[in-house]
Amino acid sequence: MKAAVLTVSDGVVAGTREDRSGDVLAELLDAEGFDVARRIVPDEQEQISTAIAELADEAQVVLTTGGTGVGPRDVTPEATRAVLDRWALGIAEAIRADAVAKTPHGMLSRGIAGIRGKTLVVNLPGSPGGCRDGFAVLQPALGHAVQLLAGEETAHRQT
Repeated sequence: MKAAVLTVSDGVVAGTREDRSGDVLAELLDAEGFDVARRIVPDEQEQISTAIAELADEAQVVLTTGGTGVGPRDVTPEATRAVLDRWALGIAEAIRADAVAKTPHGMLSRGIAGIRGKTLVVNLPGSPGGCRDGFAVLQPALGHAVQLLAGEETAHRQT
C-alpha cells in the first residue's frame, strides 16, 4: 500500500523550519505498513491542489500537514476542496472534536477530508502533536477506508 505526506509550509520550503510534522506522519504511516512518499510545497493554493492531485494518482492515502488554521496564508482546505470528488465529513469532524477536547485552539482548525478517485485525502494540523493526535483518531478506520475505496470485500458487508 502506498501513502503520501504533503507538508504545506513556507518555512519548510525556505529551509528555516524542520519538517517535524511530516516526519511524524511518515513514521506513523510506515508503522501501519504503508510505503510513504513525501512532498513539500509552500502555502500557495494552486501548488497544494496540484500536489494533492498528483499524489492521489499514486497513493491510496494522502495526508497533508499545515495550512489548516485561520491565518491569511492557511489555504490547505480550499486547495483540497478544489480536487476532491466526494467529502468524508465524519473524519474531519472526529479529528476536530478530539482536538477541541484537548485545547480550545482545536476549534480553529479548518481541515477537511474526502476522496479523490480511490484515494483518501485528510488535512491535519501543522504541529507534530496535532498530527500525532489526528492520526490516532484516523488510524482505527484507515485500513477499512482503504479497503472500501479499493472495492475490496470487508467484514461489514452482509450478504
